[in-house]
Amino acid sequence: MGIVSGLPEGFNAASYDVIIVGAGYAGAVCARRLVEACGSKVCVLERRNHIAGNAYDREDEAGVLIHEYGPHIYHTTDDRVHQFLSRFTEWTDYQHKVLANINGTLMPVPFNHTSLKLAFGEEKGEHLYQKLVATFGENKKVPIMELRQKNDPELTEVADFVYENVFLYYTMKQWGKTPDQIDPSITGRVPVFVGDDDRYFPAAPHQGMPAEGYTKLFERLLDHDLINVFTGVDARDILSVTPEAVLVDGKPYGGDVIYTGPLDELFNLDLGALPYRTLDMVFETLDMDQFQPVGTVNYTTSEDFTRITEFKNMTGQVVPGKTTIMREYSKAYEPGSGQTPYYAILEDETRQLYQAYRDRVKNLLNFWVVGRLAEYKYYDMDGVVASALALSDEIIANR
Repeated sequence: MGIVSGLPEGFNAASYDVIIVGAGYAGAVCARRLVEACGSKVCVLERRNHIAGNAYDREDEAGVLIHEYGPHIYHTTDDRVHQFLSRFTEWTDYQHKVLANINGTLMPVPFNHTSLKLAFGEEKGEHLYQKLVATFGENKKVPIMELRQKNDPELTEVADFVYENVFLYYTMKQWGKTPDQIDPSITGRVPVFVGDDDRYFPAAPHQGMPAEGYTKLFERLLDHDLINVFTGVDARDILSVTPEAVLVDGKPYGGDVIYTGPLDELFNLDLGALPYRTLDMVFETLDMDQFQPVGTVNYTTSEDFTRITEFKNMTGQVVPGKTTIMREYSKAYEPGSGQTPYYAILEDETRQLYQAYRDRVKNLLNFWVVGRLAEYKYYDMDGVVASALALSDEIIANR
């Protein structure tokens, strides 16, 4: 493997069997699979000056390992994804927990047995919990819509509290919407957990953090003699597509191209920009061992930011007397601003716009799109890996 900044003089695309745009999960997983299964020589072009995409982590000036693009918490129910990634890292036993700051009181989310007693008082909270158990059974996630459908005033009271104090204001901040703009179908899916398990991902059998960090995982994933990675390279400078061919340096390219970037950018937004939400992330290092009791605290009823992440609580790193936290402020993404597009705004109109871009490449037999940006979907990390594994299966089967 080689990781080089910029393209070398005399770069020859024709010497590679595969060109991959992006060194995040989608691109790196495809690269590894194709070199191992097919003996392909692979070139990875990465616009940023580092590998690992949004999962990139590094030590800050205080020596705290931070996630540069926001917290990444590994969890999956997919055995294949876990087995594949476990080739390149060991995992800690971290179990993610989230608290909501509701009018100054920290309550577990999803809302559970403990949350009920904190919200309604010990006696009434226990009564409400026992009613939930009698109605739905224990250790069940129940959407608040189901609570309302029971036409029980007490269950409706629980649903209303969760909606107003856990979901509504937080969602308004996250998506820049007013209450009347929030899709009722999404509102109805907000869950209450009937049980005491306060883990955020109780159903995921595989969860934790990579023992040496995400960047190290990616270094191993891309460590192969047949993979060359060029960072600080905007693929659009050398790559373009027509209805008939993929062009590299103005010449038709005969190998496979796997594209993981924003599809609208490949066409200079000529049909319009696909909308996203982005985040301003404000990091702060504090002179203390610990700032908050868990990795993530959501601010659901107050503050302009949506949540605070404390990285040491997730990584288990020991840095005496120092901790780094990060506040997240959500806002609309502006194309061409250098911002990072995080959350696709999935509405009928935006899906149609994405499909119009996708239709432009559907007849190119050697051009593949995969990943959160290229597919215009919201994926957790394991979802991106699963999509990349599936795509690489298809390419391998065609060879």
